Amino acid sequence: MTKTLTIRRPDDWHLHLRDGAMLRAVLPETTAHFARAIIMPNLFPPVVTFAQAQDYHARILAALPEGAEFTPLMALYLTEDTDPDDVAAAHASGLVHAVKLYPAGATTNSASGVANFDTIRAVLERMAEIGLPLCVHGEVTDDDIDIFDREAVFIDRVLDPIRQATPGLRVVMEHITTRNAVDYATAQDDTLGATITTHHLVINRNHILAGGIKPHYYCLPVAKREEHRLALRAAATSGDARFFLGTDSAPHTDANKLLPCGCAGCFTATNTMSILAHVFEEEQALERLEGFASLNGPAFYRLPVNETRLTLTKTPATFPSHIETEDGPVTVFDPGFVPNWTVV
Repeated sequence: MTKTLTIRRPDDWHLHLRDGAMLRAVLPETTAHFARAIIMPNLFPPVVTFAQAQDYHARILAALPEGAEFTPLMALYLTEDTDPDDVAAAHASGLVHAVKLYPAGATTNSASGVANFDTIRAVLERMAEIGLPLCVHGEVTDDDIDIFDREAVFIDRVLDPIRQATPGLRVVMEHITTRNAVDYATAQDDTLGATITTHHLVINRNHILAGGIKPHYYCLPVAKREEHRLALRAAATSGDARFFLGTDSAPHTDANKLLPCGCAGCFTATNTMSILAHVFEEEQALERLEGFASLNGPAFYRLPVNETRLTLTKTPATFPSHIETEDGPVTVFDPGFVPNWTVV
């Protein structure tokens, strides 16, 4: 029986760090295990321009724990007014590695996102020319579309038409939650990748709603039926290079999670690697964890893999229930079981 597992140090291809006091409190939870991360730009106000990305990058570096080896990979927030030349300059600098598409109103701080997709055509064409990936929050926001169907409808109405109209555009379907998304991704060429979160491998919609509302399991896209969770587990553990880790770790204070209109997001930075090792072992695919967490993402983003290593031991893991911040406590995601693996 395997007692230890050593893999190349993983990366997180979808991470929320926020800013200010929250940034300072949660950043050490990521740098403890991850070498790099794509940093989500949905601050308030959002990180729209190259100059704003430079400023945010500097604030992240200033907040790094002493001795931490971590590279923030910046992303720009796509709006209907985004300048293609600014995007190209940001990419050429080596600082910005993606542009993020939020449909207007889809999730936290997405009010500045895109409503009219025709307005972003010039930006997408430039991105296809220079090879800069588009990271997509894949949900429509129409009031007449059921929240559990919004990802599947987005693929048909928005994503596939964008890709058909922009040959060569490299796209990441972020935090996929449905069998529909898995099936779409596996049918595409290597210009498409898909991230899968830790929590969507663990919870389905019953975890949120059955026996009382569990606000700390509420996220967007919302967790779906069990059949979709099983499809995600199969994809993540398959060894298919299209799929890689993006935690979507999203810290909110408990006060903001517990409001009558509470914030969406699960904070998983602290315990993701232990949970993933547990899940992959359950799926008899422990040997594929390195691909999912450490190899497939760099391959898609055309970056070298990390030379440093991370080791886990077959020991029950323990974690704090909260991370304290100056703004209040942030609840750490509870998988509902004690993971069998601990990061050394």
